[in-house]
Amino acid sequence: MRAEIVARLVAAMKQAGLDAVVTVSPENFGWLNGFVVPSQPLMRHRHAMSIVTADGRQSLVAVDMEETTVRNRAPDMPVRIWAEFTDSPMEALSQSLAGFGLATGRVGIEMDYLPAGDFAALVRTMPGARFEPCEAMLARLRQSKTADEIALMRRLSRIADQAITDALSSVHPGDTEMDIAAALTRNIYALGAEQFKLMIVATGERSQLPNVGPTSRTLVARDVCRVEIFSVIGGYQAGVCRTAVVGEAPPHAERIWKHLVECKYQLLDMIRPGVSCREVYGAFIRKLTELELAPISFVGHGIGLHLHEEPYLGNNPIIGRTVDQVIEADMVFSIEPLCYRTGHGYGMQLKDMIRVTDTGCELLSDYADTDTLQVVR
Repeated sequence: MRAEIVARLVAAMKQAGLDAVVTVSPENFGWLNGFVVPSQPLMRHRHAMSIVTADGRQSLVAVDMEETTVRNRAPDMPVRIWAEFTDSPMEALSQSLAGFGLATGRVGIEMDYLPAGDFAALVRTMPGARFEPCEAMLARLRQSKTADEIALMRRLSRIADQAITDALSSVHPGDTEMDIAAALTRNIYALGAEQFKLMIVATGERSQLPNVGPTSRTLVARDVCRVEIFSVIGGYQAGVCRTAVVGEAPPHAERIWKHLVECKYQLLDMIRPGVSCREVYGAFIRKLTELELAPISFVGHGIGLHLHEEPYLGNNPIIGRTVDQVIEADMVFSIEPLCYRTGHGYGMQLKDMIRVTDTGCELLSDYADTDTLQVVR
């Protein structure tokens, strides 16, 4: 496991009075171990779990189908393997916890990920233990990135940015959204990503649709093209969105884009340690209103092992908690001034990745020059 992250977790569980923490989601398994077990995000019953005790002891629990992968990626880590069709993963977990002397311990576990049936089985196998939700604590710990995490997020941001920019440069009027997607897929892998999530290719009137994939629609003059992708390595992801026009911009597009760019620079100027997330969002909404663009519920969010992580640069409650939080150094945000409904038959979006420094913020997605619209020729 990653020593710096384990140390942070140990300090947090001691403060919370926990004897151990069990991670059961792919995101927190990846956070602790630096890799995601490939089939766990696809098949929730294939539990891959990490155990860290308050005195720093560690072990893993994994399904037999993934044993070779887990042992290859974590060769020095104790691993308890459970057989997919004959063993109970909760019994395997309880045996590992009992081996640490925690049969009557106070154990934090991700209640928002573990299925209710599995949790009931775990309680039956460990009736003397006390299980408590720890997902909020883990999410808070993940907000501040280590130097290694920041380096990875910087790499992922540039991969996504370059992949989109080069894909848009490779297509021409008469090509299709599928041609953009093909170039984008090739670029993502060629630039070093392990995989990608949420490819959005939306052109012409489809650019008003927030989260749609590519179709056979043909690119024609004055189309607006919204293209977004999340590049992934080790479970970490960086999302970037770029907007281009085909041949020349349709009416009002250059003016709207200029306004979105102004919003981007306002965000870059405001985001720094000690500033309230809600303060940033409020300033953005005032700017958007001044520019006569429709408001959105947030303009940025944390990112790392989930597409969206707290804190949000917004003004709405998320999962029962307020989003208002003070920005801290080494947080990584996705910021996205956008307007899906411009009133002119197209939508535009400018999405970047940033890292909060000690005195301000650093633009991580810095491959493309977004001050002007990219042109598909």
